[in-house]
Amino acid sequence: MTDRDTVLGRVRAALTDVPADENPEHVPVPRDHSSHAGTDLIALFVERVTDYRAHVVEATAATAAEAVAGLLTAHGLRTLVVPPEFPEELLPQGPWQQLTEPLSVAELEAAEGVLTTCAVAIAVTGTLVLDAGPGQGRRALTLLPDYHLCIVRADQIVDDVPDAIALLDPGRPLTFVSGPSATSDIELDRVEGVHGPRTLDVLVIRRTVAKG
Repeated sequence: MTDRDTVLGRVRAALTDVPADENPEHVPVPRDHSSHAGTDLIALFVERVTDYRAHVVEATAATAAEAVAGLLTAHGLRTLVVPPEFPEELLPQGPWQQLTEPLSVAELEAAEGVLTTCAVAIAVTGTLVLDAGPGQGRRALTLLPDYHLCIVRADQIVDDVPDAIALLDPGRPLTFVSGPSATSDIELDRVEGVHGPRTLDVLVIRRTVAKG
């Protein structure tokens, strides 16, 4: 008897009491979970996404456009991709050329940065989730330009992954972003920008900005 036979035999033995007409859909699976996010989701999200080497700035609705301009200016961007339906009130004028869809792959590769919103953000993992909704654009927009500035409203930050999944449409193209694109070689030397932006800035818009 081979190892394969042993494994399959144990699987069959474990299934002997399962009715022949039973399907996986017939067995309820508990989806309850207890979050360990704590009460200050914004602070936790900022802490976790910063751990992933993203740069986080906080602003209010009144100062958000100014904060966006400051971040774009600090990076000296000359070309900026702006997805369809990005909120106009958050789009400052500046020395950069704004690029709008449809863009070719060559035009996207030549663009220096992209400015997007997100669908939801996850506090425990410090993750942004984009679903190609308004202000987010298609996935390639956040993969090819070397700089990504993402806008997060405080009310979009949820506790944990299950909370985010419950809000997302699985039929949409979902992109999970936790910090700049990075990978490590066999010596664990970190290299950023291999599969996406080398720099990720996150602007969190909250009712009031925490002091300190």
